[in-house]
Amino acid sequence: MDLTLHTSSLPHDDPDAALAFYRDVLGFEIRSDVGRGKARWITVGPAGRPDSALLLAPVGADPSITASERDTVLEMMAKGTYGWVMLATRDLDATFDRVQATDAEVVQEPVLQPHGVRDCAFRDPAGNLIRIRELRSDTD
Repeated sequence: MDLTLHTSSLPHDDPDAALAFYRDVLGFEIRSDVGRGKARWITVGPAGRPDSALLLAPVGADPSITASERDTVLEMMAKGTYGWVMLATRDLDATFDRVQATDAEVVQEPVLQPHGVRDCAFRDPAGNLIRIRELRSDTD
């Protein structure tokens, strides 16, 4: 099989705040912005990388999710325990400094983990964990 990861999804509860974070703070480009008000599906991705995307989806937009389940997801998002994504960069320190200079919540400053990966972590406006690892070679 020849599979690639094309799109991953994270929930949002404020599309404008999500868009500002991923576009203005992380530098992602907007691929699509569909819907109105709070019910917007926004696809963003790294500039120049059309093969990789992140869908920012409204919480509870799926009609099969009950009100109770939606509330649980919102509670978990508020605690930062629901969604997460791992990004990568060749210059972790510069990336950390850029994101830290905004109002993003720092979860972890750059550190070399016991398993050999150097990374840091932030929360996006919805509470999703954004881990950023440092690439050290072309094979990372």
